[in-house]
Amino acid sequence: MILKAIKDRRSVRKYLETPVEREKIEALLEAAMLAPSACNSRPWRFIVITNRETLSKLADSHNYAKMLYKAPVAIVVCSLADEQSKNEIAQGFWQQDAGAATQNILLQAQEMGLASCWCGVYPKEPIVDAVRKILSLPDDEIPFNIIAIGKAEDEPKARGFYEAEKVRWLE
Repeated sequence: MILKAIKDRRSVRKYLETPVEREKIEALLEAAMLAPSACNSRPWRFIVITNRETLSKLADSHNYAKMLYKAPVAIVVCSLADEQSKNEIAQGFWQQDAGAATQNILLQAQEMGLASCWCGVYPKEPIVDAVRKILSLPDDEIPFNIIAIGKAEDEPKARGFYEAEKVRWLE
């Protein structure tokens, strides 16, 4: 049940250095590409990083992505805002689309017994610039986030919960 994966998902910051099979990474990418997007514009590109030197450079560039020193895989979700802007109706929705793709990756990882952590990049320009430089991204690719993937070294406690007072019903 999808609600179980949602409830069990954690932002994991301690990883074993155990490699993740390519088939599992491809399943994560397939889940991402099945996410909804404005007018089915699919304004995304995914960069899979397993190179230890590149993972370390990303960890150096982002104060909240230090788990990349040990995580065996990172997926950088990039947005193609310029490409999406060609469709007047879809224009400007790339952040929502990238967020939906990211959530699909996180839930698919949980379902497969993998740990993950979403590390935001956009809209923090210094981090955007650093990631863009490390990955040699063209100007039309905006690094939206970095997702650490791997086997958890430990499991953090749950932090989310249902809050009825944050719901307004119009009946």
